[in-house]
Amino acid sequence: MNHLDYMFHQGFFNTRAPFFMDMVTFIVSLLPLLVATAIWFARKRQYKAHIFAQILIFAFSVIVLTYFEYGVRVSGGFNSFMEGSGVSHSYASVVLVFHIVISSITLILWAATIFLSKKMLQSKKHKKAGLITFSGVVLTSLTGIWVYFLMFVY
Repeated sequence: MNHLDYMFHQGFFNTRAPFFMDMVTFIVSLLPLLVATAIWFARKRQYKAHIFAQILIFAFSVIVLTYFEYGVRVSGGFNSFMEGSGVSHSYASVVLVFHIVISSITLILWAATIFLSKKMLQSKKHKKAGLITFSGVVLTSLTGIWVYFLMFVY
Protein backbone atom coordinates (compact mmCIF):
# COMPACT_ATOMS: atom_id res chain seq x y z
CA MET A 1 0.00 0.00 0.00
CA ASN A 2 1.33 3.40 -1.00
CA HIS A 3 1.70 5.91 1.85
CA LEU A 4 0.00 8.57 -0.32
CA ASP A 5 -3.15 6.54 -1.06
CA TYR A 6 -5.08 8.65 1.47
CA MET A 7 -4.91 11.55 -1.00
CA PHE A 8 -7.34 9.86 -3.34
CA HIS A 9 -9.94 8.74 -0.78
CA GLN A 10 -13.24 10.59 -0.39
CA GLY A 11 -12.71 14.19 0.75
CA PHE A 12 -14.15 15.83 3.86
CA PHE A 13 -16.46 18.34 2.10
CA ASN A 14 -18.83 15.51 1.14
CA THR A 15 -18.55 16.16 -2.61
CA ARG A 16 -17.13 14.04 -5.46
CA ALA A 17 -13.67 15.47 -4.74
CA PRO A 18 -10.81 13.39 -3.39
CA PHE A 19 -9.21 14.28 -0.06
CA PHE A 20 -6.25 16.14 -1.58
CA MET A 21 -8.55 18.43 -3.56
CA ASP A 22 -10.61 19.24 -0.46
CA MET A 23 -7.45 19.93 1.52
CA VAL A 24 -5.97 22.22 -1.13
CA THR A 25 -9.27 24.07 -1.60
CA PHE A 26 -9.57 24.58 2.15
CA ILE A 27 -6.03 25.98 2.37
CA VAL A 28 -6.53 28.20 -0.71
CA SER A 29 -9.73 29.56 0.81
CA LEU A 30 -7.78 30.59 3.93
CA LEU A 31 -4.90 32.11 2.01
CA PRO A 32 -6.31 35.67 1.76
CA LEU A 33 -6.85 35.71 5.54
CA LEU A 34 -3.30 34.53 6.17
CA VAL A 35 -1.81 37.11 3.81
CA ALA A 36 -4.03 39.82 5.29
CA THR A 37 -2.62 38.93 8.71
CA ALA A 38 0.93 39.32 7.35
CA ILE A 39 -0.03 42.71 5.91
CA TRP A 40 -1.53 43.68 9.27
CA PHE A 41 1.90 43.05 10.85
CA ALA A 42 3.45 45.54 8.42
CA ARG A 43 0.77 48.13 9.17
CA LYS A 44 1.50 47.73 12.88
CA ARG A 45 5.19 48.25 12.07
CA GLN A 46 6.00 44.71 13.15
CA TYR A 47 8.27 44.23 10.17
CA LYS A 48 10.10 41.11 11.36
CA ALA A 49 6.75 39.36 11.91
CA HIS A 50 5.60 40.59 8.49
CA ILE A 51 8.70 39.24 6.76
CA PHE A 52 8.54 35.91 8.61
CA ALA A 53 4.82 35.47 7.90
CA GLN A 54 5.13 36.33 4.21
CA ILE A 55 8.03 33.94 3.66
CA LEU A 56 6.34 31.17 5.65
CA ILE A 57 2.98 31.58 3.85
CA PHE A 58 4.68 31.75 0.45
CA ALA A 59 6.81 28.64 1.12
CA PHE A 60 3.80 26.76 2.48
CA SER A 61 1.81 27.78 -0.63
CA VAL A 62 4.52 26.39 -2.92
CA ILE A 63 4.46 23.10 -0.96
CA VAL A 64 0.65 22.96 -1.23
CA LEU A 65 0.90 23.69 -4.96
CA THR A 66 3.37 20.81 -5.37
CA TYR A 67 1.05 18.48 -3.40
CA PHE A 68 -1.86 19.60 -5.60
CA GLU A 69 0.04 19.09 -8.86
CA TYR A 70 1.12 15.60 -7.79
CA GLY A 71 -2.46 14.67 -6.93
CA VAL A 72 -3.84 16.03 -10.20
CA ARG A 73 -1.21 14.22 -12.31
CA VAL A 74 -1.65 10.88 -10.54
CA SER A 75 -5.47 11.00 -10.56
CA GLY A 76 -5.86 11.69 -14.27
CA GLY A 77 -6.20 15.45 -14.40
CA PHE A 78 -8.96 17.80 -15.42
CA ASN A 79 -10.80 15.39 -17.75
CA SER A 80 -11.16 12.72 -15.08
CA PHE A 81 -12.43 15.29 -12.54
CA MET A 82 -14.99 16.59 -15.03
CA GLU A 83 -16.53 13.14 -15.58
CA GLY A 84 -19.08 13.56 -12.78
CA SER A 85 -19.75 17.25 -13.34
CA GLY A 86 -22.97 18.61 -14.77
CA VAL A 87 -21.12 21.69 -16.08
CA SER A 88 -20.05 21.90 -19.71
CA HIS A 89 -16.45 20.94 -20.32
CA SER A 90 -15.79 24.08 -22.38
CA TYR A 91 -17.14 26.44 -19.68
CA ALA A 92 -15.12 24.72 -16.95
CA SER A 93 -12.03 24.82 -19.20
CA VAL A 94 -12.33 28.59 -19.63
CA VAL A 95 -12.71 29.09 -15.87
CA LEU A 96 -9.76 26.77 -15.22
CA VAL A 97 -7.51 28.64 -17.68
CA PHE A 98 -8.58 31.94 -16.10
CA HIS A 99 -7.66 30.54 -12.66
CA ILE A 100 -4.30 29.22 -13.89
CA VAL A 101 -3.38 32.56 -15.48
CA ILE A 102 -4.30 34.54 -12.36
CA SER A 103 -2.59 32.13 -9.98
CA SER A 104 0.58 31.92 -12.10
CA ILE A 105 0.90 35.69 -12.37
CA THR A 106 0.22 36.00 -8.63
CA LEU A 107 2.87 33.41 -7.77
CA ILE A 108 5.46 35.26 -9.86
CA LEU A 109 4.49 38.67 -8.41
CA TRP A 110 4.52 37.28 -4.88
CA ALA A 111 7.98 35.77 -5.33
CA ALA A 112 9.29 39.01 -6.86
CA THR A 113 7.76 41.09 -4.05
CA ILE A 114 9.47 38.90 -1.45
CA PHE A 115 12.85 38.52 -3.15
CA LEU A 116 13.10 42.13 -4.31
CA SER A 117 11.63 43.64 -1.14
CA LYS A 118 14.77 45.54 -0.08
CA LYS A 119 15.15 47.10 -3.50
CA MET A 120 11.43 47.86 -3.67
CA LEU A 121 11.45 49.44 -0.21
CA GLN A 122 14.17 51.82 -1.30
CA SER A 123 12.14 52.91 -4.31
CA LYS A 124 8.87 52.93 -2.32
CA LYS A 125 7.29 50.31 -4.62
CA HIS A 126 7.02 47.48 -2.09
CA LYS A 127 3.66 48.53 -0.65
CA LYS A 128 2.07 48.85 -4.08
CA ALA A 129 3.51 45.50 -5.20
CA GLY A 130 2.25 43.92 -1.97
CA LEU A 131 -1.28 45.23 -2.49
CA ILE A 132 -1.32 44.03 -6.11
CA THR A 133 -0.06 40.63 -4.96
CA PHE A 134 -2.72 40.50 -2.24
CA SER A 135 -5.39 41.22 -4.87
CA GLY A 136 -3.98 38.33 -6.90
CA VAL A 137 -4.11 36.05 -3.86
CA VAL A 138 -7.78 36.94 -3.33
CA LEU A 139 -8.57 36.30 -7.00
CA THR A 140 -6.61 33.04 -6.93
CA SER A 141 -8.63 31.91 -3.93
CA LEU A 142 -11.99 32.89 -5.43
CA THR A 143 -11.28 31.36 -8.83
CA GLY A 144 -9.88 28.20 -7.22
CA ILE A 145 -13.08 27.78 -5.22
CA TRP A 146 -15.06 28.44 -8.42
CA VAL A 147 -13.17 25.67 -10.25
CA TYR A 148 -13.74 23.30 -7.32
CA PHE A 149 -17.50 23.95 -7.42
CA LEU A 150 -17.62 23.43 -11.19
CA MET A 151 -15.79 20.09 -11.01
CA PHE A 152 -17.14 18.57 -7.81
CA VAL A 153 -20.39 20.24 -6.72
CA TYR A 154 -22.42 21.00 -9.86
